[in-house]
Amino acid sequence: MSHNEHILLVEDDRGLRELLQEELEAEDYRVTACGDAERALQILATDTPSLLISDLRLPGADGLSLLPALQQCEAPPAVLIITAFGSVQQAVKALQSGADDFLTKPLEMDHFLLTVRRLLEHRRLRREVQHYRNLLAVEQFNGIVGQSPAMQQLFHQIRQIARADGPVLVQGESGTGKELVARALHDQSSRSDGPYLVVNCGGIPGELMESEFFGHAAGAFTGARTQRAGLFQQADGGTLMLDELGEMPLPLQAKLLRVLQDGRLRPVGTDHELQVDVRIIAATNRNLTEAVADGSFREDLFYRLETFAIQVPPLRARGDDVLRLAQFFLARLNARQQTRIKGFSDEALGVLQAYPFPGNVRELQNAVERAATFCDSSLIEPRHLPQRICEQLTDPDMPISPVLEGPTTLPRTGDPEGMPSLETVQRHYIHQVLHATGGNKRRAAEILGITRRTLYRWLE
Repeated sequence: MSHNEHILLVEDDRGLRELLQEELEAEDYRVTACGDAERALQILATDTPSLLISDLRLPGADGLSLLPALQQCEAPPAVLIITAFGSVQQAVKALQSGADDFLTKPLEMDHFLLTVRRLLEHRRLRREVQHYRNLLAVEQFNGIVGQSPAMQQLFHQIRQIARADGPVLVQGESGTGKELVARALHDQSSRSDGPYLVVNCGGIPGELMESEFFGHAAGAFTGARTQRAGLFQQADGGTLMLDELGEMPLPLQAKLLRVLQDGRLRPVGTDHELQVDVRIIAATNRNLTEAVADGSFREDLFYRLETFAIQVPPLRARGDDVLRLAQFFLARLNARQQTRIKGFSDEALGVLQAYPFPGNVRELQNAVERAATFCDSSLIEPRHLPQRICEQLTDPDMPISPVLEGPTTLPRTGDPEGMPSLETVQRHYIHQVLHATGGNKRRAAEILGITRRTLYRWLE
């Protein structure tokens, strides 16, 4: 068994110090031992151990005097205080001062080693929990992870449009997170305390759509035994998110336009109108301009919705957000499934960043979940990722920039030992970016998230 943790042992009794050091090193701990607080402070100034074991009474300053210095450490060690002068008052004082546990002499060695293992395990768990909390908390806007310029622009749009009250059209490729954008618009608006309903227009049978949206009276049609409020009535005072709006049939589009114009609707089977106050957020991955041109979408409804239009950027346009999202999804999986995968290898991160992700954020999330499931080590490696992601990098049909000399393809192999190195993936990706920017090194450096000086150094 190998622990690798570093323990600082401070004990003025030389015989006991040597015994404890010997016992700890027999457990494969790395031990630094000294006999007074002054020397211990010198060690702490240059090295942070995983565990501090200190006698309470030392020559000069006592063991508790070491605790303030630990607060300066980025990752403070666990603290175990030992003394021959045990008492409840001393134990309480040690724990209140920041110690994690307190043992009295004479030490029972098995109990001592068990306490050491427990304190180190608790420290490791605390650090992991904090790490995952940080990953889950950072760089989020209403649950949307992103720091790239494209996403900062999107967040600015959401803040601005949320203050208005007109309908919003959210467009973007499948898997980009249009539902999250719609939710953020509601949460940032003055309607945030009102209802928020989501309906998939492609998941409702055509003959039931009108009833679902506008409600119906009892007996309005076969099976309508009781009166039912529609989605617009249920969302009164709040927001109704219409997902896959492009799948809505033309007759219903006309009635939706009426609600958008004056807030009035007529339930199926009634001759009276109702007034509702609902903000519509429509989302689609269809090109509505083309749908208008081919007659499958009403032009007047399109222009009414386009008052506030948001285009959600694809993942391939979000730079390092790919890596942030991958770490975020892994942290969430670790927390949910109680796994202990520390992260991604440099090679795996290089593969993820070079892959274009046609399925966008949803595809990345699924890829991370798959990798975590098959991961048999502390880090996710390229071999744990879906095969299509690794194969994309070895596709000989991928365009390569003529600006640089170097390999035009990456080796195609199903053998993990033959996977490309990070340097090869990086070189290949630089080719791609330079090709996409027409050789514009300034723009390429911006996309890569590096300075031009760094880019020129890589090119050399």
